[in-house]
Amino acid sequence: MKKDDLIAFGNYKWRILDIKEDKALIITEEIIELRWYNDEFVDITWENCSLRKYLNHDFLETFNTTERAEIITVKNNNHDNPWFKTKGGNETIDNIFLLSLEEVCKYFGDSRENLSHKDKQKWLINDENNQRRQAEFRKENHWWRLRSPGYYSRTSASVNSKGNVYIRGNGVYGRPKDGGGIRPVLWLKIKN
Repeated sequence: MKKDDLIAFGNYKWRILDIKEDKALIITEEIIELRWYNDEFVDITWENCSLRKYLNHDFLETFNTTERAEIITVKNNNHDNPWFKTKGGNETIDNIFLLSLEEVCKYFGDSRENLSHKDKQKWLINDENNQRRQAEFRKENHWWRLRSPGYYSRTSASVNSKGNVYIRGNGVYGRPKDGGGIRPVLWLKIKN
């Protein structure tokens, strides 16, 4: 097992983003569903959004008892948006989560320098790693959500269908009409 391998876990194919000692960080290879970040259009952070509750309860329950025992509970930092200074909120304890802006820039070809410097990019990171960040929903490229805040607290950052990191973000509820793609992420126990 190594970085970028595809593995089966539960009902999905997952890509390995990172391996540390006896655990692997994995993300679904494809967008598994479309879902809102929150169930109403209000200022919200990852800590209190309805999507986090869904992933850590209903979605977690789709795994059998043996699989759930292999999922590692982690503490996630929820940093402020580096371009717009929107508050990211408190640390959270999660079993299943979405990538942050920092993580998507780290794990999908290193775009962290572009995250650190806004430069002339007004709303998004458009660089050589776009293709690696693209994901499909029902055989077509589609945008997907991140847990980090966007331009203000009623938006969450995302990755658009072209693979650009959309730091300004999409509304947490109401628009765009489809809610946004979900690519769950988790740390999985691995055997040496």
